[in-house]
Amino acid sequence: MTSIIPARTATTRTRPAPGSSGPDPVCTVTAPLAPRARLLPSLAAVYRAQLSRARVARIPLLFVATFQSVGIMILMRGVVDGGAEARAVVAGSSVLVVAFVALNLLAQYFGQLRASGGLDHYATLPVPPAAVVLGAAAAYASFTVPGTVFTAITGSVLFQLPMTHLWVLVAVVPLSGAALAGLGAALGLLAPRPELATLLGQLGMSAALLLGVLPAERLPEPVGWARDLLPSTYGVEALARSFDARPDWGIIAFFLAICAAVGVLSLAVATWAYRRAAVRP
Repeated sequence: MTSIIPARTATTRTRPAPGSSGPDPVCTVTAPLAPRARLLPSLAAVYRAQLSRARVARIPLLFVATFQSVGIMILMRGVVDGGAEARAVVAGSSVLVVAFVALNLLAQYFGQLRASGGLDHYATLPVPPAAVVLGAAAAYASFTVPGTVFTAITGSVLFQLPMTHLWVLVAVVPLSGAALAGLGAALGLLAPRPELATLLGQLGMSAALLLGVLPAERLPEPVGWARDLLPSTYGVEALARSFDARPDWGIIAFFLAICAAVGVLSLAVATWAYRRAAVRP
């Protein structure tokens, strides 16, 4: 059984004086231990380690996530001709690549990590819990960048949309990825079994598919409320409005700000879930 000594304290045993009898007295003193690692260096170390670990599955991951989104756009091409609906389909399909990794795969990863006892390894390291969550989320989200860009370009050509402002993906991908990765990590860490974590991740990705790709105007009002609660919705809205001839940058910045706020909240929840799972009996 692995025991973890509280930070900056250690228990030392002192010998009794010569000639005395009785058990050795135990004195608890405060001894300086190695300082706890700072957030940014710890985050960089965890990110590099996770990036190297996930590199083996990079090509299959990119192929599946991208093929899925491009296939959805091809199917929707026979239903949607253009206009606002086409912009919604392309934007939703592009962000779906991020959702596939951040929700589905990250939930599976943390669910398996918790079930196998892998969290005990991280718990013994002097790194902040936020660095573990953020590092893993950033590593998995990094693999979505090529697929997201390819999907957005393919959709723009397929639906004849302007590509002048596709640079908005520079903000959409990390903000949507942070929001969805925090949710995926929380699902994996809170699920009591890895099978349930996998199921929750797949359900979350299905919600991102149905609520993100389908045009909002065609959804029933109660379903529209659920769409407003989905973290990726605001990244989809920001990207969709960038396809306009004259984008309203104020509303795009507003949607990105909401996406950033949701990302901070979801990552905070994931960090709390990590602390809870790491100290479970």
